[in-house]
Amino acid sequence: MNARWSVNGSRLQVDLEDIFRRVGAEAALHIREVDGDRELGREPDDLVVTASVFKVPVLLELVRQAAAGEIDLTERTVVPAKRRSPGPTGIAAMLDDVELSLRDLALLMMSVSDNTATDVLMERIGVDRIAATLASLGLERTVVAEDCAALLAGLVADLGFEALDEAVAAVPELEPALLARARALVAAETNRTTPREMTTLLSLIWRDEAGPAEACAEVRRIMALQVWPHRLMSGFSDRVVVAGKTGTLPGIRNEVGVVTYPDGSRYAIAVFTRARTYTFRQPAIDAAIGRAAYFGVEAIRAGRVPTP
Repeated sequence: MNARWSVNGSRLQVDLEDIFRRVGAEAALHIREVDGDRELGREPDDLVVTASVFKVPVLLELVRQAAAGEIDLTERTVVPAKRRSPGPTGIAAMLDDVELSLRDLALLMMSVSDNTATDVLMERIGVDRIAATLASLGLERTVVAEDCAALLAGLVADLGFEALDEAVAAVPELEPALLARARALVAAETNRTTPREMTTLLSLIWRDEAGPAEACAEVRRIMALQVWPHRLMSGFSDRVVVAGKTGTLPGIRNEVGVVTYPDGSRYAIAVFTRARTYTFRQPAIDAAIGRAAYFGVEAIRAGRVPTP
């Protein structure tokens, strides 16, 4: 699809390429009506690195198994201090033993992208079950092959370090070619998807078609509790409800989610970006994700479609 479309008639021309070019990034994205058939995007079928966006399928599989009576979301789980996956948030950053329910592990996984919580849940539900659910939903190019610990261990090894903290600190000074070869940053070699498959998954969840209604409702509830306001949410007013999941790795900034307008209309959004530099803090790219999402949704709402 072409990356240019009009919003509000001829008064405003939005060039998606320019939004990301100005902030030093490339992007693949897809936006669709949840309850209709209008859509638009840029490179919507390109294979992309998910980073922590892969936690959406993990959550879906967890609540599907709960709805089937295979597990109890209130089941208490002890995560000992020695059981930590690398990460800056949640249990991953805690120093002592933690005990909480599977449901609250899921909340930490999604709301603050807790890597330890994610890996504990993946062990509990099984990577093979996640793959089977994705296949049953027709998402043939979405792959969740490894947990956070394995993904980050591979990244550290590929960059030539022994500890994640050392690797992260050194990233801005490393040769871009070295980073480009790291498995965690190559879509064909890590957890991956396409923008179109992610908006398909989100639409199925929001229409109660990705599993039992109570399972889909729980995914929606938890995704609406994400705390990060700097990407997708930054593009929309307080009157728009945003439920999303970010994903971040060196040079990678993503977010997928669903926005619901006051009139009840719902739009699934998937934006995957790759920066031209590997500086860890890139707020301009974060904001560009929200800006592109807003203009894309507004184009659909106005009945405008990309023109050749």
